[in-house]
Amino acid sequence: MVSGISTGGDGPGEGLGIRLVDAPVARRDDPRARKGVVDHVSPGTTIKRRLEVFNSSAHPMHVSLYAAAADIDHRAFVFAPDRTPNELSSWTTVTPSEIDVAPGHTRMAWFTIRVPRDAWRGERYAVIWAQTTAEPDARHNVGLASRAGIRVYLDIGPGGEPPSDMSIDRLTPERDAGGRPTLVAQVRNTGGRALDLSGSLSLSEGPGGLRAGPYPAQLGVALRPGDTGRLTVVMDPRLPDGPWKADLVVQSGLVKRTVSATVVFPRTGVGRPVTMSAGPLPFVALLAGVIGLAATGLVVRRRRAVSPHDSRRA
Repeated sequence: MVSGISTGGDGPGEGLGIRLVDAPVARRDDPRARKGVVDHVSPGTTIKRRLEVFNSSAHPMHVSLYAAAADIDHRAFVFAPDRTPNELSSWTTVTPSEIDVAPGHTRMAWFTIRVPRDAWRGERYAVIWAQTTAEPDARHNVGLASRAGIRVYLDIGPGGEPPSDMSIDRLTPERDAGGRPTLVAQVRNTGGRALDLSGSLSLSEGPGGLRAGPYPAQLGVALRPGDTGRLTVVMDPRLPDGPWKADLVVQSGLVKRTVSATVVFPRTGVGRPVTMSAGPLPFVALLAGVIGLAATGLVVRRRRAVSPHDSRRA
């Protein structure tokens, strides 16, 4: 599979793919870290990891490997054209930089990121690209380039990694111009790392006891720390207006939030925001609450046990 980003459509690179082979042990359970580089390092750190480039087409490919600039702009992860550099890409090298990949074969490569000792605190973005190019021929008047890439989210700073977190602040039923019911979640990045949002919506307790879904949320929403964005779930236009019990899950990596609400989809336009209830608390939070209650109960029992003695002494 192509990891992260691909461009070029049915061009010369159809069948070109790249994937990350290595991931830090501490991030093995993070789905984002399996598809891209999501890391936190101190200034002066060097990262070296393996890439696999593959050619699933019936034609040999000459592939260039390089890093180029990317950013999060208008709540989307965007990549710069061609080999446009930025600070992070200038720290990144790929070895070898040129490879030939036979049809149905793979080749290994290494990328290295050398973070300067005087690098300033903050998160930076780039893409590591595999690119193949076809020269002009009888069918094409201009050369065609296709590329597939792996996203890099690298946070730099001393000490531990800033926490990742989010909140779902609003849930609004709508109906789009094509007549399809949609549910729009307003999501805020309340943590210290960028988020790539995904999600799913399940409907139950509908008219006549109907159930529907799960429906996937539209992808492509990326939030910098402090940003707020819209995550949209689009459903079948034949779906009854409701009321429905809606259970929405929003996720970025290991961060997951769940809310429930009763929704009625409007006949047209935008409905009113609905009242939400939060999903189950994370296990760690529940455990902390149980420990806190147990400690409180212990204190109360101790006070009750010693109070007769204290009153006699008084």
